[in-house]
Amino acid sequence: MRKIIHIDMDAFFASVEQRDNPDYRGKPLAVGRAGERGVVAAASYEARRYGVHSAMPSRTALKRCPWLIFTPGRFEVYREVSEQIRAIMLEYTDLVEPLSLDEAYLDVTGQPSATIIAREIKQRILETTGLTASAGVSVNKFLAKIASDYDKPDGLFVITDKEAEAFVEGLKIEQFWGVGKATAEKMHYLGVHTGAELKRLPEPFLVGNFGKMGHFYWQFARAVDDRPVEPERIRKSIGAENTYMHDIGEGEELAAKLREVADEVWRRASKRDFYGRTVTLKIKYSDFEQITRSRTMTGFINEFGMFWQAAQELLDAVELGDRKVRLMGLTVSNAQHIEQPEAYQLELEFGD
Repeated sequence: MRKIIHIDMDAFFASVEQRDNPDYRGKPLAVGRAGERGVVAAASYEARRYGVHSAMPSRTALKRCPWLIFTPGRFEVYREVSEQIRAIMLEYTDLVEPLSLDEAYLDVTGQPSATIIAREIKQRILETTGLTASAGVSVNKFLAKIASDYDKPDGLFVITDKEAEAFVEGLKIEQFWGVGKATAEKMHYLGVHTGAELKRLPEPFLVGNFGKMGHFYWQFARAVDDRPVEPERIRKSIGAENTYMHDIGEGEELAAKLREVADEVWRRASKRDFYGRTVTLKIKYSDFEQITRSRTMTGFINEFGMFWQAAQELLDAVELGDRKVRLMGLTVSNAQHIEQPEAYQLELEFGD
């Protein structure tokens, strides 16, 4: 039986800023830019209490918390701290799969106690960086990820093999890996709100409604996840797409839906310090015809304003005529990590 740990730093970017600037401690803080096109890259726990979260437009964040402090991101510092954390993890196992600067999976199968290792890693991260991390321990990646979110911040939660299936049955469908906002809405439409309700659906039905992700949903409902920890995984693109319950034809509604997808892609890209040069728009019409349109920049897209403008221009160039849209997606590719020659392939969370 495998022993998997998921380590997730608590409000990582914001916590680094609060660590380094005493004036920020205990106050609502957003990493990002204020202003017309500003976007929150990360929010402290004090800010989250007001409903401020990553990928939120700065104007919206300030409406929710008028005394919110904005500070620009210092990604070179975040990378340095991330490397310190990664070095600690690698002392326990070579099987470390980084998902972003602030989270990773570890496979410690064969070692006496995953729980003890997770507790030691948390303590060493605190002593080395002054930051807290949350850890989840279980028999697979799906369960370990859920466990690390279960007792934040500074938590350590274990899901044993014996209690796993019953635990999953009690989860909200939104807590499942691969279930974003659009998928959750579709699940609700199908009468699925919990893991127990998902478990009742046949696998062919799930595949028919959610494509290949249906296989994963069927397995996850039974607490099964065979995905290995992959330390050498390469990401080449980051994207998201939404399938809509009702076809869309109006320009304003299309733009609003495009913004939702753009916000999600930018949230993922920012979290992984992933910046590309090519933006691709994917549209599937109500008659199931599918098109893609791409635009490649001369430099890397490292601000949301650049990304959003490219996405809008791609949509404006599409001639809809009388046709309506049933699916819309955006992808960033042609990327290069700021300090590494290659980027990483992200498994998309949308199964629609």
